[in-house]
Amino acid sequence: MTRTALVTGGSRGIGAAISKALKAEGHKVAATYAGNDEAAAAFTAQTGIKTYKWNVADYDESAAGIAQVEADLGPIDIVVANAGITRDAPFHKMTPEQWHQVIDTNLTGVFNTVHPIWPGMRDRKFGRVIVISSINGQKGQFAQVNYAATKAGDLGIIKSLAQEGARAGITANAVCPGYIATEMVMAVPEKVRESIIAQIPAGRLGEPEEIARCVTFLASDESGFINGSTISANGAQFFV
Repeated sequence: MTRTALVTGGSRGIGAAISKALKAEGHKVAATYAGNDEAAAAFTAQTGIKTYKWNVADYDESAAGIAQVEADLGPIDIVVANAGITRDAPFHKMTPEQWHQVIDTNLTGVFNTVHPIWPGMRDRKFGRVIVISSINGQKGQFAQVNYAATKAGDLGIIKSLAQEGARAGITANAVCPGYIATEMVMAVPEKVRESIIAQIPAGRLGEPEEIARCVTFLASDESGFINGSTISANGAQFFV
């Protein structure tokens, strides 16, 4: 069945793979981006997926953007909260600005994305909420107190939404990727990349498409009894 899907941070990296996979499943997809107009335009030209620019850290921008998506494509039944940033620093050097920037985007941004969509899902008795968390939200990471806090908080959001939405036919689940071969990871020095891979029992980085396949399953009608769950996609690097 064709549904409307919104993917935040959906024009690059893991988000782009998710957007394309949902389109391949037959859904109408809207992808958001924060600032790279050139990359967004190239993504739309390549895929035919319409992109929308707004800052997920701003509730009013998010609500207005979501209203525009629904006017263009119809009510949103699938929302993938993928947008995220890093501002890494050891805790004793982390500034309040670095803390708040990450909290506002990665944690409050999930609220700002899901909250305007939630009432419509409740009214229609169907919804799929999927948050892209992280292995570092499960195990923590040096110099990422801010990032790890947000990604752990995302899991709390999912577990709570699952309980609130279940009777309305809404599921809420999370995917926690490990280290994935995105543009950002591939840009790090080769020796650093090798040290990362050495920690992964699978002996390789994950592919964005592997995360996208987790999302398309959780977005499907067939996943209706899976609710409040976390899929760890990390090549056996960490178990919960």
